Amino acid sequence: MLSKFIFLYCALVIITTALLAVRFRNPVHSVLAVLVLFFHMAGLYLLLNAEFLAAVQIIVYAGAILVLYLFVVFLVNLRQEINIERFVAHHNISIGISFLVFVMLMVGSRSFILGTHGKWTIDAIREVTHTKALGTEIFTSYILPFEIVALVLLVAVIGGILLAKQEKQGTAVDGKESSGPLIEEGRK
Repeated sequence: MLSKFIFLYCALVIITTALLAVRFRNPVHSVLAVLVLFFHMAGLYLLLNAEFLAAVQIIVYAGAILVLYLFVVFLVNLRQEINIERFVAHHNISIGISFLVFVMLMVGSRSFILGTHGKWTIDAIREVTHTKALGTEIFTSYILPFEIVALVLLVAVIGGILLAKQEKQGTAVDGKESSGPLIEEGRK
């Protein structure tokens, strides 16, 4: 009974904070709502006895990803963004469309069928712990997709470093260092 109450509490807070993150006009408030959402997602993982996923949720998402969001929010000019009107003039239409999409998802979820079960039973996972079972599965059965994701992330990091280095160096215009081609075009 207690686990059902905790699940309902976490689910209600997750849904509420997700809606608030979209509805808040101030981006900092939206990021704080997402922070609460991430912590309650970790609570759901703890409820499922997936301690490793809960720790990853807090460290990676609530720690690293949310700090990245905050950096982006602080780099944007907030004074101009807060005073902007709504994106959609007739937001009642968007609410109606959202409700129709929700109904379609609920109808479609009735035809959901569980796939085949894996080789890990609940007893086997309890015997070796979730972390060891996850590590064994990733580094044996899914080693190729794991390595492909690692290479894609490596290419993204190298590309980001090259773009930042190129932007920092700039291009020489009239013997002066500029901030880059886009800013120079804006000055003309």
